Amino acid sequence: MHQVSSDSRCPFPPGSFNSMLRPPFVALVTLIGSVGVTNAWFRVACGDPLVQERLDPIISPGGNPSNHVHTINGGSNFNPTYTYNNLRASSCTNCFVAQDLSNYWYPKLYFQDPRTHLFEPVPDGGLLVYYQNRGDGDVSNGGAGLKAFPPGLKMITGDPKRRTKKFPIGLGTQDELRERAIQWSCLRFTVGLPGYDDNGTGFPTTDCEAGLNASLHFPACWDGVNLDSADHVSHTAFLSGLDNGVCPTGFVYMMKLFFEVTWSVNNFSGRWNATTDKWPFVYAHGDPTGFGWHGDFQNGWDTTALQNAINNCNNPNDPTGSGVTEACKFLTVNTADFANQCKIAPVVNEVINGTLTKLPGCNPLQFGPQDATIFTAATCPQ
Repeated sequence: MHQVSSDSRCPFPPGSFNSMLRPPFVALVTLIGSVGVTNAWFRVACGDPLVQERLDPIISPGGNPSNHVHTINGGSNFNPTYTYNNLRASSCTNCFVAQDLSNYWYPKLYFQDPRTHLFEPVPDGGLLVYYQNRGDGDVSNGGAGLKAFPPGLKMITGDPKRRTKKFPIGLGTQDELRERAIQWSCLRFTVGLPGYDDNGTGFPTTDCEAGLNASLHFPACWDGVNLDSADHVSHTAFLSGLDNGVCPTGFVYMMKLFFEVTWSVNNFSGRWNATTDKWPFVYAHGDPTGFGWHGDFQNGWDTTALQNAINNCNNPNDPTGSGVTEACKFLTVNTADFANQCKIAPVVNEVINGTLTKLPGCNPLQFGPQDATIFTAATCPQ
């Protein structure tokens, strides 16, 4: 029988990462803990970014720069092109689990002032990655067990070109699941103000005083052969129910990744009026709609440690069954202070912070509803 949850997120157990995280994460933890959502296996939290720059070794391997700015987390050997062995040789990671030298990245968010039309970066509380036990392949669902990510696996979710919803929710095709995999919530603490949970309608239109929470479901199925594919998608697949269900025939059941990032959009609340101004926050790839939200993963795990954690650290009779990462003897959880020391210098020499006249690279705002055009330096409109 499938595990059932009202939401794919889950609260932190006492004594877990809560005390390590910056205020937007603490706000999120408080909120999701109050609504009783359950059932993540363990979590990998990442602190201050490893680096922020226009690099993307999956979509633009060797490209320097790539199209748009990403916030990058994980192993310190991140660069325009690298192998699994390079990543495993990283000297540190800004994420808290020592055995995980993977890289995780997502687009940077900017505020565009409605009066000046200038852009400023929006701070976020760091990345939280849920490692979830999902699907018919999981032992708790009667399956043979989930597999660790193979060395060198690359995965993406979301599409930076997307600017509108295309498929009816629940259609169940891989295209529809990929579209449904991106989600937002407007986190509210003020009594009487409505919250906002995305129903395929894109970014919210109001201020979110407790933060704008953006989340991403990743594929949990692998074709068993290819570590990447020409479209960076076809070698993986989503579970039939997105958060649970079956893999396509012949695919391998893996752990399911789920990203959460919470941006401090309320920092800018005095500078725009929701009744007269358009939503003023845009992703670095020129997306003012939210539909182009996306994320990337490149595996750098000690795969033996991850497989041991999968096989032995989801025990209902001890704290590992409640998602306490520190309770798993195969995983070492570092402190935030230790992780935040891991930084690398950007490869791309450009200004991405402060007050900007345009988004870095060639990323004009594209509102859709048609898919956006991804420009290069050679094709950039003047």
